Amino acid sequence: MKNDLKDREDIRRLIDAFYTRVRRDELIGPIFNDVAKVDWEHHLPIMYDFWEGVLFHSGGYAGNPMRVHKQLNEIFPLEQAHFDRWLQIFRETLDEHFEGAVAEQARQRALSIATMIRIKTMQG
Repeated sequence: MKNDLKDREDIRRLIDAFYTRVRRDELIGPIFNDVAKVDWEHHLPIMYDFWEGVLFHSGGYAGNPMRVHKQLNEIFPLEQAHFDRWLQIFRETLDEHFEGAVAEQARQRALSIATMIRIKTMQG
């Protein structure tokens, strides 16, 4: 039996495993690695803060994901398939490591986030 997400350390485990898979993915890996040239040492703690805020209302995140994704879209047009793959990898990673009410909340929030960013990013 898997445990539910309960604290920042669990979020770190989820996000580290997720982005390890993202970086290796044939479809979206090149967007992160070659187009956005993500500085993972800088980016990962931001993602821990983001998801800790989403799931545990910690208030530690202060970024603007819409702006970042709109800027990326200007360099490399993002498509529905990119968002679908991101969501697929997130769900698979979550299911591999966790189960429970907070994990289900993470699943739902990931869908909402991917949908909102896709809509806002891909509109003119």
